[in-house]
Amino acid sequence: MKKTSLYALLLAACCATTAVAQQAPEKVKVKRKRGKTEAAATPAPADTTPPMTRQAPEEADWANVYGATITQADLREHLTILASDAYEGRETGEKGQKMAADYLAKRFKDLGLTGPVQNSDNPYLQHFTMERSTWTGEAALKVGGSNYGWLTDFYAYGSSPFQNETTIQPVFAGYGIEQEGYSDYAGLDVKGKDIIVLLGEPLNAAGKPLLGKEGQGSKWGMDFRAKAAKAAEKGARSVFFVETAPGSSFTKAAARMAPYISRPTVSFLDNKEAARSAFFVSPAVAYKMLGTTAAGLGKYQSAVNKAGKPVAGLFKPAKVTIKAPKKKEQFTTENVLGFLEGTDKKEEILVVSAHYDHIGVINGQVHNGADDDGSGTVSVLEMAQAFTKAKAEGHGPRRSMLFLTVTGEEKGLLGSEYYTDHPVFPLESTIADLNIDMVGRTDKDHEGKADYVYVIGSDKLSSELHAINEAANKKYTQIDLDYRFNDPEDPNRFYYRSDHYNFAKHKIPVAFFFNGVHDDYHGAGDEVEKIEFPKMEKRARLVFFTAWELANRNDRIVVDSNKP
Repeated sequence: MKKTSLYALLLAACCATTAVAQQAPEKVKVKRKRGKTEAAATPAPADTTPPMTRQAPEEADWANVYGATITQADLREHLTILASDAYEGRETGEKGQKMAADYLAKRFKDLGLTGPVQNSDNPYLQHFTMERSTWTGEAALKVGGSNYGWLTDFYAYGSSPFQNETTIQPVFAGYGIEQEGYSDYAGLDVKGKDIIVLLGEPLNAAGKPLLGKEGQGSKWGMDFRAKAAKAAEKGARSVFFVETAPGSSFTKAAARMAPYISRPTVSFLDNKEAARSAFFVSPAVAYKMLGTTAAGLGKYQSAVNKAGKPVAGLFKPAKVTIKAPKKKEQFTTENVLGFLEGTDKKEEILVVSAHYDHIGVINGQVHNGADDDGSGTVSVLEMAQAFTKAKAEGHGPRRSMLFLTVTGEEKGLLGSEYYTDHPVFPLESTIADLNIDMVGRTDKDHEGKADYVYVIGSDKLSSELHAINEAANKKYTQIDLDYRFNDPEDPNRFYYRSDHYNFAKHKIPVAFFFNGVHDDYHGAGDEVEKIEFPKMEKRARLVFFTAWELANRNDRIVVDSNKP
């Protein structure tokens, strides 16, 4: 999943075995794809035939039968491979990502899925070309007669409009916030200009964030990208961010960020979005740029806090000379697709998705991303196995299934964006996307509690999708469904941070399954031995049961809502 918060964001770049059904008298024993026998909690009956399959077809709970083929053992087997050091952290466009794509394509083929991509050297791979850009380290900044150094006094994220030395006249834009009742841009024209913006957000009289819900931090204070996006929307050419929080150390932050900043950023060749150029300067540089002192800037912040709204900044910004070149090169990457044709409703498509890329090797350490998102990727593989087995034995699905594993999520949801902009199957035929991103761990809020999964976005476009998922959980998995991140005011903005969002943008109903972040999120410690496979199994089965109903019900789910 994409990172958030200032420094954490930069570090990245832009589910106990389940009781399958209460009515089942014993565990269902099944055969694995490769002929091995799954571990079962209860010995098989003497005739070795699962109880469910001895029922008449019209009485059998086939969802329960095939859901039971999603097992901890299989999840572990696949994940141990994909999240091994040999795959080098699956960095988009690099060797490990290509190895993972080949593994997934071969697995889809072995399962009997169809490769649906036309005009490709491999019909399971949807290739596309990207641009990789890297800071050259030759950046320089001059204010007045003072020269400032790259990674000591300033650094940057995103694109750069300053390939060559350029003299600019910055404009101060306060906190760079615009929402109902509060706008730093009121009366300020920043089109084509370079702006100076304070990080963080204003506080109320009690010292709590002024704009957050119930005193909690808002997106403006937690995600600098919200400010960068707003600046780009307003037409600004670049943003110079200033960190003034007590106790913050620009020097330490820059040193910590150095190995990450040196890594490339990735974008589409024909990127039509406004470029977001975010520069971060030390307080000393900021004072020089604004023509003020620490006391002067503190006075401004106090005035905003007291007024509870933007106030005029009386600063007189100085001219700045800057050069920040980037080296650019093209490369190809690929989404991996496996297609299972339905029966009487085969023209309608249900997508099950996960991203298989991660963040590669940083500072010599392989970041294997076992949870993010190896867990989601292997869950998709197991669901594909379950549905292909069901079809081979004459039990559906009625609608067609697209198992979609995408690349470039960590670079800005790029693989899913490419698919939805260049769909292999018409988006109007796509009934929903069930997206799985991090389902193998437990976050701090649920430590010592019953099993759970966060469900995000299930009610935003379709009330039926939300109800179907709840019914599937009540009947089969009985885990806690936590909806806290469905709140449109959620400062983490998880709804916007994984691949389902590119389907939601096209008004396709989505449900995002997620276990929350943990201390190893985007760290080198996100390893297979820390995955809680019993929980992961149950969470994957929940997605399967929801998918089963979506794929086999009589009517296509309705799109009857448009919640933020």
